[in-house]
Amino acid sequence: MDNCNKEIDLLFETSWEVCNKIGGIYTVLSTKARTLQSLYKDKVIFIGPDVWSDDNPSPYFTESKTLLRKWVRQVLLPQGVDVRVGRWDVPGKPIAILVKFNGMYAVKDEFYGRMWQLYGVDSLHAYGDYDEGCAFAHAAGIVIESLVNFFASEKKSTSGAQSVIAHFDEWTTGMGLLYVKSRMPQVATVFTTHATSIGRSICGNGKPLYDYLHAYDGDQMARELNMESKHSLEKAAATQADCFTTVSEVTARECEQLLGRRPDVVTPNGFEKDFVPKGLKLKAARNAARKQMLDVASALTGVDYPDNTFLIATSGRCEYRNKGIDMFLDAIDRLGNLDPARRVLAFIMVPAWCGAARQDLVCQLGLCQKKRLNDPFITHSLNNYESDPIIQRIHGLGFTNDINSRVSVIYVPCYLNGTDGIFDMTYYDLLPGLDATVFPSYYEPWGYTPLESVAFGVPTITTSLSGFGQWILGNFENSFDVCGVRVEQRGDNDYRQVCDNIAGDIKSLIADSDAEARNISKSAIATAGAASWSNFIKYYEKAYCIALEAALKRAPVAVKEEKTAPRRGRKPKKS
Repeated sequence: MDNCNKEIDLLFETSWEVCNKIGGIYTVLSTKARTLQSLYKDKVIFIGPDVWSDDNPSPYFTESKTLLRKWVRQVLLPQGVDVRVGRWDVPGKPIAILVKFNGMYAVKDEFYGRMWQLYGVDSLHAYGDYDEGCAFAHAAGIVIESLVNFFASEKKSTSGAQSVIAHFDEWTTGMGLLYVKSRMPQVATVFTTHATSIGRSICGNGKPLYDYLHAYDGDQMARELNMESKHSLEKAAATQADCFTTVSEVTARECEQLLGRRPDVVTPNGFEKDFVPKGLKLKAARNAARKQMLDVASALTGVDYPDNTFLIATSGRCEYRNKGIDMFLDAIDRLGNLDPARRVLAFIMVPAWCGAARQDLVCQLGLCQKKRLNDPFITHSLNNYESDPIIQRIHGLGFTNDINSRVSVIYVPCYLNGTDGIFDMTYYDLLPGLDATVFPSYYEPWGYTPLESVAFGVPTITTSLSGFGQWILGNFENSFDVCGVRVEQRGDNDYRQVCDNIAGDIKSLIADSDAEARNISKSAIATAGAASWSNFIKYYEKAYCIALEAALKRAPVAVKEEKTAPRRGRKPKKS
């Protein structure tokens, strides 16, 4: 089944993060786009939410008046559902359709009732972003249906039915998959979970996941953690999809236990290094980044840091335990007791509930003589300073960030998009200036941050609980010298030991000679090359093949829906 007998006529991929940069899924799709485009050309259509306005346009979308023009002129969509067609401004520049979905709220209860009848999706306990995700997914399903019918009428050939694949990412698009399944059984469906909603919730609530995974019941845990609707939808999408995939073996085991279906294919996340500078440009980028980070640190603390200061960071989503931010801080604290050979500046680049850039820091950046500021640990104000776990842990560990500190910590609680008011450089602009990164995740289905790090030649430390860490352990010797990565074994009950191990790893990197550091950087870059989409796309091709085979076996008769839908999420009464 590695090679499909039928050519793919249309490939849709739907996600909340199409042309909408929020987290790691944006990186997955935007970097995969070029490889998909090279394989299938404009048969690939990405579908995302139109959450933009004239005052706040998407910086990632270029609208076109000619693409799919004939369909746009004749398409009939429900009131309050509109589309814009264009190109996603990423390498490959694939076709993208942005869907305005406000009209779906008016029919959501009826739609939820149908999904309960057909697939047992319990929307009764919905709250938060559930309605928004489902409204978008419902509208996206309608758009896919319209396009499939349009292209079928345009084809006008005797070559047989079209081979169409509709790929949906995460629970937020699950209703779209179920809509397509109920209305167009001839369309092959793929569902990818990048992290189960219930698994993330278990970890986020401080419960042990791995030692007790075999004993957890997903439905029971969803009731306990008030996650019933999201879990129910995700489970239905995973169950009903012609092909179910996830991004790592560690998450595949989680899916099997909590969602009740083992993924058909593990599809590891690839990467493209289009934006990584090379040669002299990378060296210049490193120098510029280091200067900016050292200047900010000096302006904040009043300390004049030497040029050979060891710069280290963690970054990513603001999930204190799941992303291992707690472990990073504790490991850095332990490092201070190991008397590192050079001064160390540790940055926590994690967007939180951030206010404005500190004006006293802005003023200091323009001065030659720097003085120590109050609270010399943070670059921006926080709206929840007293409850933010990162700044409270920094204070709790007793960091001082003074002239006598061998190790200092600086919290950057904003999005590094180039306009933060302090660094005014993007994360990717700052990344090459680092000497190392640490991502000691507890819950990390894949882990783009360590992969991005090695792409820039920056060695990284991660854990065996991340998908990326598992991939390293399965393909390389676990050594900085060989692959630029060190993977620390982590479980539910070894927190202190892992902290000590990470501190030792950092001390080892600090002690390396310039020649050793250059060799490690080269090894890191080579590792990123092995994780390119050109090597990983074969797993998605296998998934597409499985889905097409399943669709071909299915009789082309749509599921008959009940004429009367029950109220939101309630089972219909028996007659």
